[in-house]
Amino acid sequence: MYIHVVQKGEMLWQIADYYKVSIQDIVNLNKLRSPDILLPGQALLIPTKENTYTVRQGDTMWQIAQNFGVSVQDLLWENKILNPDLIYPGLVLTIPPKEKPEIEVNAFTYFLGTDAVPIVRDSGNYLTYLSPFAYLINEDGSLVSIDDEPAIGEAFAKGVVPMMAIVNFTMNVEGENLANIVLNNPDTVTTLQENILKVMRDKGYRGLNIDFEYVLPEDREAYNNFLESTVEKLHREGYFVSTSLAPKISGEQVGLLYEAHDYPTHGELADFVVLMTYEWGWRGGPPRAISPINEIEKVLDYAVSVIPKEKILMGFQIYARDWQLPFQQGREAETISVQQAMDIAYDHMAEIKYDYVSQSPYFNYTDDEGNAHVVWFEDARSAQAKFDTVKDYGLRGISYWGLGYEFPQNFPLLGDNFLIRKL
Repeated sequence: MYIHVVQKGEMLWQIADYYKVSIQDIVNLNKLRSPDILLPGQALLIPTKENTYTVRQGDTMWQIAQNFGVSVQDLLWENKILNPDLIYPGLVLTIPPKEKPEIEVNAFTYFLGTDAVPIVRDSGNYLTYLSPFAYLINEDGSLVSIDDEPAIGEAFAKGVVPMMAIVNFTMNVEGENLANIVLNNPDTVTTLQENILKVMRDKGYRGLNIDFEYVLPEDREAYNNFLESTVEKLHREGYFVSTSLAPKISGEQVGLLYEAHDYPTHGELADFVVLMTYEWGWRGGPPRAISPINEIEKVLDYAVSVIPKEKILMGFQIYARDWQLPFQQGREAETISVQQAMDIAYDHMAEIKYDYVSQSPYFNYTDDEGNAHVVWFEDARSAQAKFDTVKDYGLRGISYWGLGYEFPQNFPLLGDNFLIRKL
């Protein structure tokens, strides 16, 4: 596939004619609302059918290689070009076949019950694991059950491994006191582990994800001990264990979210870890990219220094946020899907802008009441940047948060970049 950024005045028929593909194929792949509406700066996935590309004005070999996911060296060799600066508009290049690395892909979803079935059905071919979110632990070691059986059933139908997720927090409660009570009581820990195993046996889960957040710094060792004993017990029963880790950039990073997350210990004990490399642009904070590449790379630089890279799933959020301007503390941004973000952009004929530092798109608009807004979201360019990062660091794969937010370009582009491991 090729990523085409719409220029002012371009029409879809012109783009389709240039790439020698049908208008309907582009509409379907990108789920365009109308073939007559394109926005300047909008990124389109082009389903190219042949391994050639005609050079356009302003193209560079580096840009072309990046768009097709191949190396500049391979592109030069394939076309017998000695000087990459001597390309010109109209030159037809042969694109060498790109090697697809094999990765594992997890997705968390809090769409449960029968609502989860079509979501898992549509995305299942691209997933290794599915994690219905989530079982909340109680002070006595019991678990608050969720309606996860429809999702698990559809996961098995699509060859996806169901992974149970447990948490110590809710949307409104950070959970540090709950973790403190449970982790420091050996009897409660044993009860919790027995309840986890019962759910896994009863519902067909094959593994566990432990997502304990806001754990008190003084409970770091208690959390490590819980992880060690849980891994031992679940491995004995044939299950795997993963953990979710806050996005740290050093072992000395302070803060309630970070200090109890011991990267080296989790990397040693867990079968793999999920790095929660998102939420820089969180709903209660000022507007910015939600998962900026420049921040993600800082986390990965530290992570791969203390955790084997083949144990790391990089987090990728697939939703958007709409902030009213000027930003006011206490007024939260609205979380929406990428598709909803594009609908807003269409409604206001907004120009899509792209921040190359964070590798993230955004746009501004004014609502019907005269309020200014900015929307940060994802598109094919930002998704490709994240896929390239996974390749560059040689990671185990990707973990999505959260399945159910519509982002039409994501999974076709994922499949264009990777082979998805099925277990």
